[in-house]
Amino acid sequence: MKKTLLSLLILACTQVFAQTPCNNGMAGPYPCSGYDLQSRISLGDMNANAANDSWGWTDPQNGKEYAIIGLEGGTAFIDISDPTNPIYLGKLPTHSFSSNWRDVKTYSNHAFIVSEDFSHGMQVFDLTRLRNVANPPETFTEDAHYDDFGNAHNIVINEDTGYAYAVGTSTYNGGSHFINIQDPTNPVAAGGFGNDGYTHDAQVVTYNGPDSDYTGREILLSSSGYENYVSIVDVTDKANPQSISTINYPNSSYTHQGWFTEDQRFFILGDEIDEQDFGFNTKTIIFDLSDLDNPVLDFDYYGTTEATDHNGYVLGDNYYLANYAAGLRVLDISDIENGNISETGYFDSFSAHNSVGYEGVWNVYPYLGSGNIIISDRSGGLFVVKSSAPDTTNPVAVCQNATVSLNSNGEIIVDPNLLDGGSSDDSGSFSLSLSENTFTCSDIGENTVTLIVTDPSGNTDNCAAIITIEDTTDPILTCTANTTVEYDSGVNFYTLPDYVINDMVQASDNCTQSPSILQDPIAGTELTEGTYTINFEAEDDAGNVGNCSFQLTVTEELSVNEVSFENSIKIFPVPVLDEVNITSENKTIEFIDVYDIMGKRVYTEKNINVTKKIINISSLSKGMYFLSINNKATKKIVKK
Repeated sequence: MKKTLLSLLILACTQVFAQTPCNNGMAGPYPCSGYDLQSRISLGDMNANAANDSWGWTDPQNGKEYAIIGLEGGTAFIDISDPTNPIYLGKLPTHSFSSNWRDVKTYSNHAFIVSEDFSHGMQVFDLTRLRNVANPPETFTEDAHYDDFGNAHNIVINEDTGYAYAVGTSTYNGGSHFINIQDPTNPVAAGGFGNDGYTHDAQVVTYNGPDSDYTGREILLSSSGYENYVSIVDVTDKANPQSISTINYPNSSYTHQGWFTEDQRFFILGDEIDEQDFGFNTKTIIFDLSDLDNPVLDFDYYGTTEATDHNGYVLGDNYYLANYAAGLRVLDISDIENGNISETGYFDSFSAHNSVGYEGVWNVYPYLGSGNIIISDRSGGLFVVKSSAPDTTNPVAVCQNATVSLNSNGEIIVDPNLLDGGSSDDSGSFSLSLSENTFTCSDIGENTVTLIVTDPSGNTDNCAAIITIEDTTDPILTCTANTTVEYDSGVNFYTLPDYVINDMVQASDNCTQSPSILQDPIAGTELTEGTYTINFEAEDDAGNVGNCSFQLTVTEELSVNEVSFENSIKIFPVPVLDEVNITSENKTIEFIDVYDIMGKRVYTEKNINVTKKIINISSLSKGMYFLSINNKATKKIVKK
């Protein structure tokens, strides 16, 4: 919305509307054609006076869908996984002061939020926190904040590259401010582009359109607001963005926002003030960008009302337009190549009139897999609507084979997206599932599964794919702690025992119950005085190998006193649950160390100076440990 427009202060009711079909041109009090009202949450329910932008998020873990609504005082989060019974989960308050302009986009399960307030910067919110909201509505806190700019009118994100582009800031002449958000809670400034002056909105894509000169390049299409043109810029090199071309058009008033068609040939643009300035019906402007260096104004489409247009988005063969007082308008663009566009449906959340102005729908979000559409209405709050036209066309399932590795527990849950080789549906969205998605060690090798593709109307198609299950996890080999031993009785050497048979070295594996273990030097080796590294190698049935070692110090026969101290140490109970009782019959206990079987010290206590001591090891995990007492005696214990 244009920055200089006066804001509206509107009181909203608190009633929540549930599912209402579109019958005879009305869904309850709302004019409609082909779109049913699923539910509504009013501004009053969100403790707000005005709404602005909106976006959506689908939880990749469980498929739940959420609406994100910009408000004058913050950002609201609503669970719409049951679209007829939405749950207002809570609000992230604004970072600074209230503003009628707020914009939000998502990337990598995080929301990135900007505002026109001069000190707001960019808020980052971890959307996975919405999974566990115990007592909604909650007041949330931001997870990170970026302050290299204050105000911003809008933010766009290229999810392919992990870069955000804040526009309309006080930096780069009001142009595009680049931010690396690949680590979402650690955003990093990455440059900017200000050669086109103030930018009001933009779209950034990894280009795969008809102009092969730019295939794979990151292309910025910015709507330059007061400048009244669209700018096309190559921003692949963030340090050196390159202007490609600009697009002008007649009867321009305020170049607002545009969106590529999915084949990236046509760019569909809205001018926010031309209806008011020139008196025609809602005008949508179509450019042919087959040659990015030489863009062409193709044709104009005029809607059925005189309402002001705002944001529009493409999904498949449909263009979803937030048309302010005329509500959501859905345009069929399947024959755009021949200059034909037609309106196929609408839902008017603002029923007072369809005239020019800034009342009604600010934004729509049509990209949920369920087919539900999010509408943010300035005075009406959140509306969730869905096409009432039956879809009887099956999707098209396309499979590809995949190879996956078992985890350390010997199992894996396979993401069906790994087996998707390009499935599609005419609605533009679908979900994937597998006939079997959980595999264990018994499934190592090739497994044939069925990939099932389901569209929002429940139509399905399937195909067969092969999942090859591999075990690539090394065995875990645990050695005894470093040990000091004395010569064998009557000889000047020490005979190395078999540590595996004696259970001093243990191996575990995700799939092989008893991995084979090799000891080096081998059992029976005669060692003279010195320090030796005793190595062990375990191999599982898949050929994966794990290693461990410990230091063995061989000494001459211990003194009588040392032997006496060693023999006087008593440990109980055996095995140990929480407390270890240690007694020494002929010498005080000065210090105690506890080592795990990897040789890591996990407990220590000094300056004891008693002959009886109790230590508490309840915090340790189950397993075998070694007690070193005064560094003279070593005792093995087992915690159960």
